[in-house]
Amino acid sequence: MGNADLRDIAAIEDVAFEELGGSVVAVDAHNWLYRYLTTTVKWTSDTKYTTSDGTEVANLIGVVQGLPKFFEHDITPVFVFDGAVTDLKEDEISERREQREQYEEALEEAREAGDQLAVARLESRTQRLTETIIETTRELFSVLDVPVVDAPAEGEAQCAHMARHGTVDYAGTEDYDALLFGAPHTLRQLTSSGDPELMDLEKTLDRHDLSWEQLVDVALLCGTDFNDGITGIGPKTAVSLVAEHGDLFGALEARDEHIDNADRLRSLFLDPAVEDVTVDTNIDPDVPRAREYVTETWEVDADEVERGFERIEESLVQTGLGDWA
Repeated sequence: MGNADLRDIAAIEDVAFEELGGSVVAVDAHNWLYRYLTTTVKWTSDTKYTTSDGTEVANLIGVVQGLPKFFEHDITPVFVFDGAVTDLKEDEISERREQREQYEEALEEAREAGDQLAVARLESRTQRLTETIIETTRELFSVLDVPVVDAPAEGEAQCAHMARHGTVDYAGTEDYDALLFGAPHTLRQLTSSGDPELMDLEKTLDRHDLSWEQLVDVALLCGTDFNDGITGIGPKTAVSLVAEHGDLFGALEARDEHIDNADRLRSLFLDPAVEDVTVDTNIDPDVPRAREYVTETWEVDADEVERGFERIEESLVQTGLGDWA
């Protein structure tokens, strides 16, 4: 349900970064990276992150500006990258592709009209995580010794699995699907200014007297990234229907409705493709080599990343590498 519907019923509260010191967070890498990528493109001249051969690596600016928030608060991020995409998500991907194509058409019109404000806005909306962006991000993480995990399928599901089994303390994502994948505690707004939000699965279930399975059923009735849901059913109605009729199938029967692949959809959240992993959180970032990689190898304007690197160096002194275990 990476949509706002689940927010209406989820138990969410602000949490101070100071309370998170010493923790490990499994971060949905694609989600985190895309947000920094689009922000960089929107507010930074493309000359600052375009190489002499025309390759755009705005992601490197985003990474350098985004990582200090973790390090400064003594938080170790573990970035989890998506694996194979289920065929149940093909419609969602197709819709996003069509939307991006519409933005690209509007972008060309804005360029022809000389509307620079519209150009900046639309350029950020047409961004996608290219192979180069993924590869250079992973290489920079490697130089900075930031842990990376490859999910067999949905990165968010893998983050939730790691949080459920104590490999990490929190899942980290801007979406709400982490609840449906069973993450006990999820940190949101890690890419925003200010403190993050803490989304609590147990408190959510207790608030509505639901089981995890029933919460998934509620989401399926409303609609998720994998299905459209039932027209006219919002989160509060869905909670009432599942509470009254026991589960998704009882609610559907009562409404004389049908959801295609309902069993598969439930299993996707309740029994997703994930793997048990071990993560070494004793990290030793090589900041000078990272600076060289970004500014010399990929020709990013040094002024755009210098403060980010300085913040990383300062945070290493403040926290001490031995404290990151």
